[in-house]
Amino acid sequence: MNKQSTQYTINQSSSAQYEIKKSQFIGVIMPCVNEREALQQLGKLASQHANANHLAFAWRIRQEDGVINERCNDAGEPSGTAGRPILAPLEGGSIINVVVGVIRYFGGVKLGTGGLARAYGTAAKLAIEQAELRLWIEISKLTLTIDYSQLQLLEYQLNKCNGQIIDQQFTDRVVVTISLPASEKEQIQQQFLEY
Repeated sequence: MNKQSTQYTINQSSSAQYEIKKSQFIGVIMPCVNEREALQQLGKLASQHANANHLAFAWRIRQEDGVINERCNDAGEPSGTAGRPILAPLEGGSIINVVVGVIRYFGGVKLGTGGLARAYGTAAKLAIEQAELRLWIEISKLTLTIDYSQLQLLEYQLNKCNGQIIDQQFTDRVVVTISLPASEKEQIQQQFLEY
């Protein structure tokens, strides 16, 4: 996958319900930054819906090297009828750092493989539509050693680009660790190394 393509993510979870032939499908999209967090989110969902028949899921998580880690699971449904249909709208929408779980309460009527795939895919899409997508921006960390007189200017520049100071150590100079959009890193670095 192209690392530079526009990608989206969410800040908070959203959910949606979908019913077909008495089966209840509940789609939930949740933010996560790594597999451990995704599994924790799914664990919470499973405990909230302990009586559900299935909890199928998919995630797309951006690794530090820019590679997208994708995983999906059919949760006991016929192969390819749950996980893939949940993953598809995440891929199609270039959505990362999220996990989508779809809970199914079986209503007694079999849906067939095509019906299952449509139901899981629809529940996932509805949850995604409920979510407030935002542009994903790669964040970089940077440590600078600057003079006290530069601190105010640095704070001003960070404020302009939505960056922030994470840590600062005061000695004869100031050692500042900042986080900022990766696209701004070089400019800030150049500006404060010239002094």
